[in-house]
Formats: sequence, structure tokens, C-alpha cells
Amino acid sequence: MHLTLQTNAYSEAQFKTLKYHPTFPGRFGGVLDARGWAQWFFPWYNFEHHHTGLGLMTPAMVHFGLAPQIHQQRQQVLAQAYAAHPERFVKGLPQPPALPEAVWLNPPEADEKVRYDAPELH
Repeated sequence: MHLTLQTNAYSEAQFKTLKYHPTFPGRFGGVLDARGWAQWFFPWYNFEHHHTGLGLMTPAMVHFGLAPQIHQQRQQVLAQAYAAHPERFVKGLPQPPALPEAVWLNPPEADEKVRYDAPELH
């Protein structure tokens, strides 16, 4: 029997962020210390930490379907800044980072139907 170890790039990236976060103690006094730190870290990671791979969005923004609206707001702010001071933008009208088209842990097969129910934006 041949086993293949597959790594998950998202888990690896999250672990690296965790390990190199300035508040990571390197060692915990025990399981309760580790759980206490993790209870702070994971909400920060999901709701506050902006990821370059997600167009500088948080995982929560993407997960809850807010990324397109926020991307549009960022475009408007950049356009206003450009209109007010075009001399500051030597490369022309700036654009916010592109949003990922899709983020999958296990992409569906080509013939597999993908179901995506995005929440309504209010």
C-alpha cells in the first residue's frame, strides 16, 4: 500500500503566520495556555489579518461574500485619490489587488457540479 502525504497550502500558510506572529510564545506552559492563545489568534487570523493571496481581504470577508463589495469600495477610494492628486501616481490610476477567482482545498472534478450559495449583501 502506497500512501501519499499531501500538504494543504492554506494550512501551511496559516501555520507559518501563527509561528512567526510576534505574540507567539514559542513554548506554552501547558494545554490551557496554548488554548488561551489560540482563542485570540484564530479570530484575529480570520477577521483581521489581510491575506495577499486573497487580494488583501480577510478570510471572513471572502467567506461571507463581502469581497466584491469591498473591492469596489477600494476602487472608488483609489479613483478619488487619483482624481485629487494624479501627480502622486506615476503609473496611472491605481487598482486594488485582484480578488482570487476561486479558492479550493479540494477542487471539484471537471464534470462535477459546483454549488455555491453566496449570502445576500445588505
